[in-house]
Amino acid sequence: MTRQDSVRLVPEPSRVITKLFLPGEETSPDGSSRLEVVLERIMAMSDVEAADTLADARDLFAGRHRNLDAVLDRHHEIMATRFAALAPLTRGCTADRRRLIGAYFTHEYSIEAAALGNPSIVAAPDQSGVAADAVRFVMSVRAIGEGHISSIEFRTGVVDAGGMVELDPVSSYAETGVRAPHAYDKEFFTTKLDDLALLNEVEERVLARLSERFTMAELESAIGALDDDGIERSISRGTTRFLHWLASSNYRVSFPSSIEICERVLFPSGPTESHGMEDARFVRFVDDDGTVTYYATYTAFDGHQILPQLIETADFSEFRIATLTGHAAQNKGIAIFPRRIDGNYVALSRQDNVNNYVMSSTDIRVWREATMIQEPKQPWELMQLGNCGSPLETPAGWLVITHGVGPMRRYTLGALLLDIDDPSRVIGHLREPLLSPLDDEREGYVPNVVYSCGSLIHGDHLVLPYGYADVGARVATIPVAELLNRLTDSRT
Repeated sequence: MTRQDSVRLVPEPSRVITKLFLPGEETSPDGSSRLEVVLERIMAMSDVEAADTLADARDLFAGRHRNLDAVLDRHHEIMATRFAALAPLTRGCTADRRRLIGAYFTHEYSIEAAALGNPSIVAAPDQSGVAADAVRFVMSVRAIGEGHISSIEFRTGVVDAGGMVELDPVSSYAETGVRAPHAYDKEFFTTKLDDLALLNEVEERVLARLSERFTMAELESAIGALDDDGIERSISRGTTRFLHWLASSNYRVSFPSSIEICERVLFPSGPTESHGMEDARFVRFVDDDGTVTYYATYTAFDGHQILPQLIETADFSEFRIATLTGHAAQNKGIAIFPRRIDGNYVALSRQDNVNNYVMSSTDIRVWREATMIQEPKQPWELMQLGNCGSPLETPAGWLVITHGVGPMRRYTLGALLLDIDDPSRVIGHLREPLLSPLDDEREGYVPNVVYSCGSLIHGDHLVLPYGYADVGARVATIPVAELLNRLTDSRT
């Protein structure tokens, strides 16, 4: 195994995004909200003072964001839409005055101030201009900022014929894209409600008014129609809250193709992920008809509970975010196989938080069946097991990088070999760790941990990016033949 010392990702606090800032709801002695008081102060500024204040803000921040004025315009519009008190105050004022309002309700957030790690890697959609014996890749990384909020960032680069990795320079800009809702599927909503034992009479009445595909506006209309049924809002509010929660957790986010992939940040947008989008496991999935789609599962965290979610993209410009459902879609660590097996989608999982499972489904968003394939046996994995990303297809079988937790909650990486036709059958298991924390990888936010969310085989080499100590990330390369020999020898 070779650790590539030239590749080390570490947090860069200067990578910032813009976020809408809303002050607290304190009330002044005259009954005005803090928001109204601030708005009145802004509107009371003279034209010269307002122009100078906006100019200062542009001087300080325009170089840190690709189009600051567009951000300020957007945040002013959001404020004007949400708060009726804003419209009368700003009616007839100049564009720059509106931008100044946007500036007062905008703040920067350092997306990777605390940590950068837990990477996964896939071959990029565009391989043009790359040497015939090399492959261009997209690497996802988990970025952790203030409040331990996780988002998903990307890096790009090339792996050469010898397995050496070269990362592309990283832009100083970062953008969160434009979020938009999409049409929802009634069958999916029904299934998810049933899974969570929340499908009651009120929910059924709402769903009965919806077509098989519906929009958020149609959902709101169906909820509003409960008044016509004589159901009091005090009774319906609690049950319909989950419908809003579920709809808000399924959305699309898009980025202009003109910006670099490393500038695109998937930042928490839905209520299920308000405290983080954790540990994305990307896979380049090739369907039976040759269609290529990039899927990734990740853990959505709302501060209290976790929920597995799915990302779907063809080009890393437009992403569809959806909730996974089914009794087997539980806990962390779902990782999708790169192709169908016997016509079904297949995935690794760990719904009991201890053992490794394989599950199969005809629908990539609904998982009902799972088979346990591995229990902790070795001392270094005795506490719990998990996968480190999607399986990799080899002539010997499906290669699965795993992680195990041992004494003092020390995380190390291992490997499994699964039967190519029946991945529920384990045909090889490393008896010793494949990769352990080095001395200079032990110290950090979470000490004594190495962890990966996905690797890549290129030529004769396994390219294994991994995070360490919840601080940074590195890359190791391993000869595939050597690893397969170790796995097949473990069968004897």
